[in-house]
Amino acid sequence: MTLIKSISGIRGTIGGKPGDNLTPIDAVKFASAYGVFLKKRNPNKENLTVVIGRDARISGKMISSLVANTLVGIGINVVDLGLSTTPTVEVAVPLENADGGIILTASHNPKQWNALKLLNERGEFLSGDDGKEILATAEADDYDFAEVDGLGTYTKDSSYLEKHIQEVLNLELVDADAIRKANFKVVVDGVNSTGGIFIPALLKELNVECIELYCTPNGHFPHNPEPLKEHLTDISELVVKEKADFGIVVDPDVDRLALICEDGSMFGEEYTLVACADYVLGRLGGGNTVSNLSSSRALRDVTNSHGGSYQASAVGEVNVVVKMKETNAAIGGEGNGGIIYPASHYGRDSLVGVALFLSHLAHTKKSCKELRESYPSYFMSKNKIQLTPQIDVDAILETMATKYANEEVNTIDGVKIDFAEEWIHLRKSNTEPIIRIYTEAKSQAAADALADRFIAEIKEII
Repeated sequence: MTLIKSISGIRGTIGGKPGDNLTPIDAVKFASAYGVFLKKRNPNKENLTVVIGRDARISGKMISSLVANTLVGIGINVVDLGLSTTPTVEVAVPLENADGGIILTASHNPKQWNALKLLNERGEFLSGDDGKEILATAEADDYDFAEVDGLGTYTKDSSYLEKHIQEVLNLELVDADAIRKANFKVVVDGVNSTGGIFIPALLKELNVECIELYCTPNGHFPHNPEPLKEHLTDISELVVKEKADFGIVVDPDVDRLALICEDGSMFGEEYTLVACADYVLGRLGGGNTVSNLSSSRALRDVTNSHGGSYQASAVGEVNVVVKMKETNAAIGGEGNGGIIYPASHYGRDSLVGVALFLSHLAHTKKSCKELRESYPSYFMSKNKIQLTPQIDVDAILETMATKYANEEVNTIDGVKIDFAEEWIHLRKSNTEPIIRIYTEAKSQAAADALADRFIAEIKEII
């Protein structure tokens, strides 16, 4: 059982003892700290408002009720979207002129997990400094609850399924007419969470025939909810059986998008962003892109082919967003299937990703497999080295950066070393004594060999 506190929120397994797991007491404590933070941030404003929404996991209703009533007790008005998605809450915050938002979801973690993810008034994840302030408030138990006449209000709003879809359809580069004329047929795996509501509803508006798989939002995930190849055999088989054009897989909170080709093969999470960027840059006649250091080089290649500029950020959505704003990026995201399209909002959004991808297919008139084969092929390997707590990880990373100083080295987040044909990214974990090792090359064997080589070099240093 685990409770993890970080600058992006609090997540843990349900049940057990307070402080060790995500219990009702922990949920109330952290929601209180967030409420205090908002009131300090807006000292002259009355009637603060927070938008909340949740995925379909079993503990969601319980945690949502605790969070909502805690905020009301702090004196903050709550707009509850109910069963929703992470990007839907992000869209709703500015539309409601709210002062913040909380998403109750543990993303791709199994059903025993839940989390509170915190947003600012723009519907974007909080900065590191803001997260630290909230953690400090929670640790100090420094709260000030409202008297009876100062309690907040609670309102349920079920309109954001339609509103979010309309926001997507209104995007200039989403060619709804072309999609409707293409008569696509797709299979959707909603992992029995809110993607099973939102993705089919979007597809219906686009005249896409939708075969639903695991789209009942009951929180009983039928497989590991992280959308990786080894978890997606059922949809791969069903895509082939139904002779579908492709398959769509989302995680429980619908901010990660994976695609299955018509032959049942993986399009590749890394290539979701690549394909959407190819479409957007092609329609705009160029533009800049951003992904994190651990994402595929294919995005850089595609960006260059359109005459744009690619930049890498530190790992983490908030870091990608900061870099996108700095570079005025047309599109960006993370290699885990997270599409961030500023024309919509600065958050990973699978509904936007689906609409852009469908537009791309409709315009190219290629099959999903043909489109995937049109991009540079890279292969990744993900490993880690377990260390003892006494080992100085920073010193190891500094040694590796110095050793390969003649190569292209980036140290904004661990150490990334770019070679001519491949790259390696070494990062230390913030929660355990390990070094994460990501490599990419033009074959799986080469990616694995590069990882093995650096693991051996690090062990020699140790």
